Amino acid sequence: MKKCSDVMTENPACCLPTDQAPKAAALMKSENVGSIPVIESEQTRKLIGIVTDRDLAIQIVADGRDKSTKIADVMTTNVVTCRADEDVQIALDAMADYQLRRIPVVDVDNRIVGIISQADVATRVDQPEETAEVVKEISQPSA
Repeated sequence: MKKCSDVMTENPACCLPTDQAPKAAALMKSENVGSIPVIESEQTRKLIGIVTDRDLAIQIVADGRDKSTKIADVMTTNVVTCRADEDVQIALDAMADYQLRRIPVVDVDNRIVGIISQADVATRVDQPEETAEVVKEISQPSA
């Protein structure tokens, strides 16, 4: 079985909780991703949250909030993660169980080292049936 480090995208672009919404949106656009990990500081790279394109659309645009809104005000803080040395199946199970399209990969000190997305699973996990099941579980409507 592959490890999370075998399928993750290394060193994902990150933002700080004090950054404003347009910075996260610009990073999503330039990196062609749907979420940005939020770190404590550039020095520690400790993961403290994650902000998604949906967070920006629903909590800022749809709610009519000012674009100067800080990432800390819209990010998710209870982030489901996996470790680089864990079997990728742990990440796949978490993605399916929590309906996550992406899962940050952290080290033992909770520093961001990578991220696993649906695309990473589809292109780097050599288990077509498992990949199909994960995508199906992630895509199920919430109860």
